[in-house]
Amino acid sequence: MLQYSELGKETQYSFTYDPNKLFPVPRSKKRLDIAIKDNNLPFYGFDIWNHYEVSWLNSKGKPMVALAEIIYACDTPNLIESKSMKLYFNSLNNTKFNDLTELTAIIQKDLSERVGGEVIIKIISLNDFKEDKVYRSLEGIYLDELDVECSAYTVEPEFLTTEDFTVEETLCSDLLKSNCLVTGQPDWGSVQISYKGKKINHANLLKYIVSFRDHIEFAEHCIERMFMDIMQRCKPSELTIYGRYTRRGGLDINPYRTTKKVNFLHVNKRLCRQ
Repeated sequence: MLQYSELGKETQYSFTYDPNKLFPVPRSKKRLDIAIKDNNLPFYGFDIWNHYEVSWLNSKGKPMVALAEIIYACDTPNLIESKSMKLYFNSLNNTKFNDLTELTAIIQKDLSERVGGEVIIKIISLNDFKEDKVYRSLEGIYLDELDVECSAYTVEPEFLTTEDFTVEETLCSDLLKSNCLVTGQPDWGSVQISYKGKKINHANLLKYIVSFRDHIEFAEHCIERMFMDIMQRCKPSELTIYGRYTRRGGLDINPYRTTKKVNFLHVNKRLCRQ
């Protein structure tokens, strides 16, 4: 496991605003492991982060609480290491801001500078969630009820096979699990795979998803590895992979990779485990 920012050390919390807590991680190194060059990405997409523990002080010192939605494109040179994101937001807890506009602008500036590209920030009032819908799972043919025998828990692209006819379908599973590159902690997730091309064998695809169980990599790179494996072995004409990971430290990460140009503001559908 790699050591980034303050991971593996006694945590030093900042009690007032501290943008230096944010730790950018270059995407390029792990992408080279799966033959992706940053100047020639084989996909479009973005990363959605939801933060459920946002707080600050208003101009009178009264605590405010909210949620935050953070979105940035997958072609930014960096991602943000997740614990550093939490420490950064913690540094806002006892910091006064005149209004929501000021708070949003500062967060947007800090994150955009670290990832090296545009970041869209939405601070969401708790009142906005009165009509919010939580989904049981991602849409698609549900693979998890297939009766398959699993014994491989490190990534096995060889499981991916196709059948000799063409389909257009969406498949989903809640059995995705990998482990954080920094801490080794489990990252629990759901994945949705939409494609057009030769039919992917469903049972073998589920075994492939399960084979990430002991894999060590950031969530974003796991989804990119899955994208590359399916493209190389199954050769679909179109492919979209959407990962929805459960929260840790108040944050969930949701990478979206696709062969099609996509609206930067994708619908952020929260699942029941999120």
